[in-house]
Amino acid sequence: MTTPKASIARAIRAALLTPEPRAKCFATRKLARAWRRGDLAWDFDVAMPDQPAWPAAPELLPPGQMPKRRKAGSERGRVALWHSLAHIEFVAIDLALDMAGRFGGEMGEEFVSDFLGVAADEAMHFALLARKLESIGSHYGALPAHAGLWEAAHATRHDVAARLAVVPMVLEARGLDVTPATLERVAAAGDHHGAKILERILDDEIRHVGMGTKHFLRCAEMTQTAPESLWQSLVKQHFHGAIKPPFNDSARLAAGLSRDFYAEIAH
Repeated sequence: MTTPKASIARAIRAALLTPEPRAKCFATRKLARAWRRGDLAWDFDVAMPDQPAWPAAPELLPPGQMPKRRKAGSERGRVALWHSLAHIEFVAIDLALDMAGRFGGEMGEEFVSDFLGVAADEAMHFALLARKLESIGSHYGALPAHAGLWEAAHATRHDVAARLAVVPMVLEARGLDVTPATLERVAAAGDHHGAKILERILDDEIRHVGMGTKHFLRCAEMTQTAPESLWQSLVKQHFHGAIKPPFNDSARLAAGLSRDFYAEIAH
């Protein structure tokens, strides 16, 4: 007798509810491989959790309560930088998993494949950054971290177009803007290993923003709405921060995100 396949939704939910960082990375990459091999049934038979499981550390603080960043050249400043980047990538694993599990049933197999691939990339990024932290005598969880990264996902949990507009096309696109300057500072300090990590992350994030933009364009087409107008409307409604320069226009354009989207509402 053939054993029934586990459902894709249950596998994604299980990864989301794995709190320990290394275990979450392992579960995510195992899930992505199982999906590529066809080992999971196309069945969205369970709901995604309102919030993923996270470890006891780092302590999560509201943005206004985060300690001021130390000078980048100091030892504490280096630890704070790499810890902050590791936290962003850790939460990004859950953002991609939730995207696939929450909206995959309505958006289809290509959507699920794309975002499970993103989740596997983010797990790899986190693993690289966690090892980097350990190489400089620290670890993930040693410092408090920003509690607001999941808020955008929770606020857009009922609308795939809004989720795509805000998470890949605002939050991840912002990473395209700020990472090159961070990379230059790290390289100038003689940390060539760290610079290589950031180069890899930047290359992957261009592709991730491109996937989000591609599926957002599908949403606009399905609703027969001009994509730039739809994006601007959803960002104004669901994103409470500022869309502010400087912009890495070349990287954004490589991801399909032209200035026609963001120039009009940039502050």
